[in-house]
Amino acid sequence: MLMQGKDQPAKLHYMPYSFRVLSPGDYVLCAVTGARIPLDDLRYWSIVRQEAYVDAAASTQAEVRWRKEQGLPA
Repeated sequence: MLMQGKDQPAKLHYMPYSFRVLSPGDYVLCAVTGARIPLDDLRYWSIVRQEAYVDAAASTQAEVRWRKEQGLPA
């Protein structure tokens, strides 16, 4: 396990290719589905929105929604 937080959510700062742990924990929540993502399994996030995603589909869904909100082409 990357960090052990006794079944508590971690607070992360998402950067290109990595993230920094701001508050220790075992998992983060997917911004789209609300699913728990163990830190060892975290592969998808948005640097701009500082959100984590459980998989590529959730990441794409968040991007499409954000682009619509910003008035950008999807």
